[in-house]
Parts: sequence; C-alpha cells; structure tokens
Amino acid sequence: MKTTALLILTSLSVLLTSGNAFAATKAGQQKPNIVLILADDLGYGDVRCYNDQSKVATPHLDRLAHEGMRFTDAHSPATVCTPTRYSLMTGQMAFRVPNGGTVFTGVGGPSLIAPGRLTLPSMLRDNGYATACVGKWHVGLTFFDKEGQPVRGDGVEAVRRVDFSRRIDGGPIDHGFQSFFGTACCPTTDWLYAFIENDRVPVPPTGLVDRSKLPKHPYANDCRLGLIAPDFPMEEVDLIFLKKSREFLEQHVRQSPGKPFFLFHSAQAVHLPSFAAPQFQGKTNAGPHGDFIHQLDHVVGELLTTLEELGVADNTIVIFTSDNGPETTSVVHMRADYGHDGARPWRGMKRDSWEGGHRVPFLVRWPERVKAGTTSAQLTSLTDVMATVAAIIGAKLPDNAAEDSFNMLPAWLGEDQARIRPYLLQQAFSGQRTLSIRRGDWKYLHHTGSGGNRYESDPVLKPFHLPDTASDAPGQLYNLATDPGETTNLYNAQPEVVAELKALLEQSKTSGRSRPHQP
Repeated sequence: MKTTALLILTSLSVLLTSGNAFAATKAGQQKPNIVLILADDLGYGDVRCYNDQSKVATPHLDRLAHEGMRFTDAHSPATVCTPTRYSLMTGQMAFRVPNGGTVFTGVGGPSLIAPGRLTLPSMLRDNGYATACVGKWHVGLTFFDKEGQPVRGDGVEAVRRVDFSRRIDGGPIDHGFQSFFGTACCPTTDWLYAFIENDRVPVPPTGLVDRSKLPKHPYANDCRLGLIAPDFPMEEVDLIFLKKSREFLEQHVRQSPGKPFFLFHSAQAVHLPSFAAPQFQGKTNAGPHGDFIHQLDHVVGELLTTLEELGVADNTIVIFTSDNGPETTSVVHMRADYGHDGARPWRGMKRDSWEGGHRVPFLVRWPERVKAGTTSAQLTSLTDVMATVAAIIGAKLPDNAAEDSFNMLPAWLGEDQARIRPYLLQQAFSGQRTLSIRRGDWKYLHHTGSGGNRYESDPVLKPFHLPDTASDAPGQLYNLATDPGETTNLYNAQPEVVAELKALLEQSKTSGRSRPHQP
C-alpha cells in the first residue's frame, strides 16, 4: 500500500511539474543550447569539488560547480559504459532490451537502440536543434563485409572482414545526430583504432598497432593489439575530439546563429590506458592517470572558453557527468602510489553495484536559471537527462519512450525540494542478473557479491574485500543513511523492507518502466 501511494503521489508530481516545465524557456527567448560532456570511468572522488582530498586539481570542473549546481546523489544507470550510454541516449534502462548488458568491442553490434526509438538527439532535432556527437559512441554499430553481410564476432579477424568503403549502420547518424566524428568503441583499448566520420571510416586501418612505441606504466596495459589507421594518434585522441567539438560550435554559431544546438562531447578520458598527450604528461604529482584527469579538466575548460568566445555561454546549458565509477586498476594504483582515491568516499569501483561503481559527478550550469554555487541532494540518474531536457524545450514525451526518465527540472531550478524520484534502478556488469533498487535510504541488491568484480579471488582486489555480514542471504540490503560504506548487510534483519523492494523491482521489470504512464 505504501509503495502504491508513493507512486500515485509521484505521478501527480510529475504531471504538475512537466505541465509547466516549458516556462523554463522564457517567452520569445531562443531555446537554450545544450552541451553534454560525458567523461569515461571518472570517479566521484576524482574531482576536487567532490573530494577535497583529491590529488589532482580540477579547476575547470570546480568552476562549473561554482557557477552552477552540483548533484551529490547522481548515478550512472549501469556500472559499465555501453548500457549507461544506451540509457543516457534513450531514457530507458538497458536491461530492458536484448543484449542490454553487453559491452561492445571492435566492430561489435548491432546497435542497442531499436530503429524508430525516440532518443535524446532525435527529440532535440525534431524540435529545431542542430545535433552533433563527437567522441566515443559505444552503443553498437553494424559494419559490413565485401558481400554486404553484417560483420559479427570479435577481435582482429572481425575487423579484417570489414569493407570500409561501405556505409556503417546504426550509429549516431541513424539515431538523431546530424553529424558525428568519433570512434565505434573505447578509442585506445580496442580492436579497431580508426575514426568514423558520420557513417563511414574515411581512413581505414592498415596494420597492427605498434605497442612498443606507447607509454609504459601501470595504467597503460589495456591497449589491445588491434588494427590502427595511419591518422589515429593514440596519445592525442581527446585533443582531436576537442578540435572537432570546437569546429562544430564555431561553424554553427557563424552559419546558424539563431538556431539552438546540442553537442554531445563523449570523451576518451579517463578510460584506461591513461594516455595523456605529451604536453600534459608530468603536469601533476599523481602519475600518468593524474595527468589524464588533468587533461580532461583542460578539455572542459577549453569548451567553456569556446562558448564564451562565441558569445553563447549565457544561453547554453552545460552538463558534465561520467558513465560509471573509476576503473579498478586506476583505483588500486592511485591509492597505493599517490594517496588518491577515485571512488572516495564510497565502497566499490567500476562494475560493482556498490556506490563507488555508479555514484558519479553531475554538474549543471545554466546562467540565470540554475543558481550558481548550489548543491542538490536529489536522487537522480543519467536516464533523467532526457525527460528534463524535454521539459526545458516544452516537448511531450510519448508513453513508449524514456520509460525510466524523470523530469529533474524543479531540482535544477531550486523550485521544489520534494523527492522527485520514487526509486532508482541500477544494473551492474551482468545486466538482468545483477539489478539493484534504491528507495530513499534503502538500497537492495538482487544478487550476492559486487555484481561485477571478484574481490574474493582477484589478488589485486582481495585487500579490499569485505566479508558479507549476512553470507547466507541471497541478496543484500543496506541503509545508506546509517551505513554509507555498505558494510552491514541487513537482508535478514529487515525482511519487510527486502520484500517491499523486491516487489517494487519486480513490478518495474514487469511493467517495463519506472516513469508513470502519462494521460
């Protein structure tokens, strides 16, 4: 009964806020531009404005927080990249679609996004926005061989079968972006090291990458022996992405000054290997990965400067976040060698259902609308970007889209301190098998263990293993108010709470949504 009542109240709240949400764009004013910057594997504790003990200065990200709003309870929908990116683009949890727990490599695909599904960029495009994607796509593509058949499989041999003269299917261009420059998957740890422009690879790979010429350090060992194009600079990928994003902004403002734009800048940093460009190497006292974080912060600063130089900063929403928590390798070595904890103050890392795997930085700057220097403790997910943006531009979301997206605009504008989300869904590394749900302070993990990493058997992670205080239980229950470190499993001590959350999770799975139906 309590759960049903809560859902009814939330439904009414969503209706009321979304009905008036278009007022966020003043009458007669151009719709705001939107720049969405997504970091890769950047932890909550990697950013100085979230962790005052961070060993890496992040002045430009700190500036974003100072000039806008910092969310302290924001979460990636998944603990790894592909499903998070799907959920960000669609407002739907990835576990709801076939292969929604997949992490693509090489020429992996097909796209997780079904043809015809409404996406964040297609919604904005249909509402008059110019849309551009720069950087890592990683939601799946379809490459074709010389006979025109889809290439399936993994590894170098799959890349060798690709006919690079053919169009690529299922990429950003097919899902709402009008232009794209970037890579299929993780730029510098893949079987395919080549740039994609719109729907083709203009400069195909010609041979295997020579790893002997790449940096050697503990954060440089994730580079697969893949095929590389001659124009692919392994240590300067993020600077290439920056150049392309700036070119889009400059060209758009020059040619279409009255047309709003949406730029999705999807960074390589700080996914391993930590290959900072030469001019950033040695610039911090926190080693190669610290330098890489420093370079990411620089990129953010350059994008902010570009907006200012073009005179569009005051009417541009800038959103910065990360696709999941920090990678195990970077956490372990940074803790040991530099006293830096990218997951601080949370338990867990990338792939884990514990907070460190998915609680991420989330910063919003919108001059004159989002109050500068503010903090929000609202529970939010990256899936919420779509419904929030829809509210800002006055777009009505159809019932068969953005099923897990909530309008957070009242929180952005500081208008309503009431809880917006009734609950939060998360998926760990194994998708459907490792789901969790959060309601208020209670967090229920519908599985044992971390959900991704093997702390019991991995010698690198074993020092961080904590014994389960309810080892006979088939799941985990934590109260984040009294136990933010998730050290005491209350599964057996709180059977009623377990039953409620388990039923709510099952209801959400069965109904196919967490956002209430709209009339």
